[in-house]
Amino acid sequence: MEYTKRVGMIGGTFSPIHLGHLLAAETAQEMFHLDEVLFIPSGVSYLKSNVLDAKSRVDMTSLAIEDNHHFALSTIEVDRKGNSYSYETIVQLKTAHPTTEYYFIVGSDSLMMMENWVCPEKIFGETKILVAPRQGCSEEQLLEKITFLKEKFDARIFVLPMNRIDISSSEIREKVADGKSIRYLVHPQVMHYIEKHHLYQKEES
Repeated sequence: MEYTKRVGMIGGTFSPIHLGHLLAAETAQEMFHLDEVLFIPSGVSYLKSNVLDAKSRVDMTSLAIEDNHHFALSTIEVDRKGNSYSYETIVQLKTAHPTTEYYFIVGSDSLMMMENWVCPEKIFGETKILVAPRQGCSEEQLLEKITFLKEKFDARIFVLPMNRIDISSSEIREKVADGKSIRYLVHPQVMHYIEKHHLYQKEES
């Protein structure tokens, strides 16, 4: 099939979305000449509990990407009932846009676990995987996992040429709860949104 469009996908709880997500998406867009990168906040995550409400996460994602014309928001998972499974999102998008070639942008920490996701063969079969190096995963471990996944699933995996991302949403939530600055970790609009809505505050004991 001849594809008419190249679209990246980057998903997650985005609680909150941070500059690491944006940098990975920008690097992927530039290196693989993507027409668009879809940011897809998860709906009900079967891997995480006590996730912030969907509206707040969607609002923050929208604010973080609004100044980049290559970035777009998709609420496909938030709008879908039940747990969010990446393979369902990919199948849904591919069915709606059969001539679009999809690139799935993930952190190396996610790639290490991806074979245990629901229907990994569909994910690897329908998309090219673009991996952003992250802390906690050595280059040797990453290359070993890529070799394994290529052999097992005939996966098409490419490592993004960027430095390791040492930002995590959990770290940001902890900083907010401790009253510490998150400037330069998130988009300024996201920082203002968190402050305005008093998100991630410690519960009064």
